Parts: sequence; structure tokens; C-alpha cells
Amino acid sequence: MPIINVKMTHEDGGATKEQKERLAKELTDTFVNIFGRGEKTCVVTIDEVHTDNYAIGGKTITSLRET
Repeated sequence: MPIINVKMTHEDGGATKEQKERLAKELTDTFVNIFGRGEKTCVVTIDEVHTDNYAIGGKTITSLRET
């Protein structure tokens, strides 16, 4: 069973339900087109990470964007 995991930042209210569904559909379609399998079993997970919850150089992304 193919599993595609997408991690993206949660910004400006996050992705809409429609955007997530389109992303899942297009990723699944691309997998099927390349590998020729997985249409009925392809799992797509989408993790939205708030900018307070990850950091670069010891500073959160939220903090870095404020400067």
C-alpha cells in the first residue's frame, strides 16, 4: 500500500478542505500514472505544522517572520 505524507506549514488559516482533497487526488493520480498501481489503496496524509512548532537556527518560524 503506497503512503504519501505531505508536511506543510499552517498559514493564513491553513489549507481548505477543498485544497486538501485536490492535493490528495492529484498526488494519487500522479502515483498511479508513474507506478501503474495504488489507485484504490493509496493513502495520503497531510500534516499542517503551525509556524510556532518548528524552528530554524533556534528561532521559531513565527519569530523569524516577525523580524
